[in-house]
Amino acid sequence: MRNAIVNMKGLDMFVNSMNDAEYREIQKHLTTTDRSRVNFTCFDLYRQYFDSLLNTITINKDLYSLKRLAKKLDWSTNVEDILTNNSFEALVVTDLSRKIVWVNDGFSSMTGYSKQYAINKSPYFLQGSRTSEETRDRIRKKLALNQPFKEVIINHRKDNTTYKCELHIFPLYNENTTHFLALEKRIA
Repeated sequence: MRNAIVNMKGLDMFVNSMNDAEYREIQKHLTTTDRSRVNFTCFDLYRQYFDSLLNTITINKDLYSLKRLAKKLDWSTNVEDILTNNSFEALVVTDLSRKIVWVNDGFSSMTGYSKQYAINKSPYFLQGSRTSEETRDRIRKKLALNQPFKEVIINHRKDNTTYKCELHIFPLYNENTTHFLALEKRIA
């Protein structure tokens, strides 16, 4: 039984939970005799670190793209604050006529639609039979106020399956609002 446990991933957690007598019992099966130098990697902890690192890289990539767009369109909105202080899976930038001008890679992962397909379309293409008309009306009214807001909408993926999507929409402006940034994430 102990030999089977020695070969498991997460051995570091197992070894660290042992008292001295238990450790001495399995010590001969380890490649080191110094308990403080048993350097096993717990896959779960590594995966958590790796996911965090990947998320940071993704946010930095999205931030770089948005900053380039902000410079080109002369936005005074601090997009870095928006991205670092809010959670999201997908990002969508629309112009005032509600045509999509930019999406991130997360958009494709969440919806199944390519980035190229989404450009110049209204986010309306994500809506379908299960999307509430009342929700659509609330979103239109809130957009007209030019204030950040949150809303939940039922959207449809490319394969026509539905998902609840939390939208957090921010106006982007120089002297006036020129675009909107939607941070989107699936919710249960």
